Amino acid sequence: MSGRVLVGVKRVIDYAVKIRVKPDHSGVVTEGVKHSMNPFCEIAVEEAVKMKEKKLIKEVVVVSCGPQQVQETIRTALAMGADRGIHVEVLAKDYESLGPLQVSKIMAALAKKEEAQLIILGKQAIDGDCNQTGQMTAALLDWSQGTFASEVTLEGGQVKVVREIDGGLETIKINTPAVLTADLRLNTPRYATLPNIMKAKKKKIANVKPVDLGVELTSKLEVLRVDEPPQRQAGVKVETVDDLVGKLKEAGRI
Repeated sequence: MSGRVLVGVKRVIDYAVKIRVKPDHSGVVTEGVKHSMNPFCEIAVEEAVKMKEKKLIKEVVVVSCGPQQVQETIRTALAMGADRGIHVEVLAKDYESLGPLQVSKIMAALAKKEEAQLIILGKQAIDGDCNQTGQMTAALLDWSQGTFASEVTLEGGQVKVVREIDGGLETIKINTPAVLTADLRLNTPRYATLPNIMKAKKKKIANVKPVDLGVELTSKLEVLRVDEPPQRQAGVKVETVDDLVGKLKEAGRI
């Protein structure tokens, strides 16, 4: 396969940051908080770049939806080796309610516009943990899908995907065009070097609006309330099995 690959990248709160809920419980605090590329999206970018380095594809195009700040995430992907970026401009007020379905519609529309043969996404984002965008994108396009990929091999017009499932590993072979979602063990993303960071500043980022793609961003989902998980109670050490059974009975567990 010698074609174009679209890779979705999402800007999320950095994985090392402690999440704080807003006082009004409408969401989490994002202002003044460090953001970075979603880790699973980094893996997706790395896989696409590796394909290009092996001359299996001709171009890697990264896509991100959101306000102006997502261009930083796109630049990071360009520094990793992607060729160009597409920034789908979504206002901050609309971005908060942007869900997997709306993103899937955007990715599907861009796949048609860019004549992509492959879409690679992270299996999920660490903020919403929805794990839906890849599957929905494949459904909207009526493309094959290989989700939770831990190994990907291009074989002509087909893709062999080793998938991580509850029972172990499953190997499938699907036809292109296709949508792939990257699991944790697919690869180890590279660090962007300073020379490549400088080169990325000169790479092109196109700006488009959802309306240009014929996508309506109105969501039918409403978040009613966001709460922090309950505090975990301290454990109790016991000396014997009898003491353990007694404690479990006291707690009503048995």
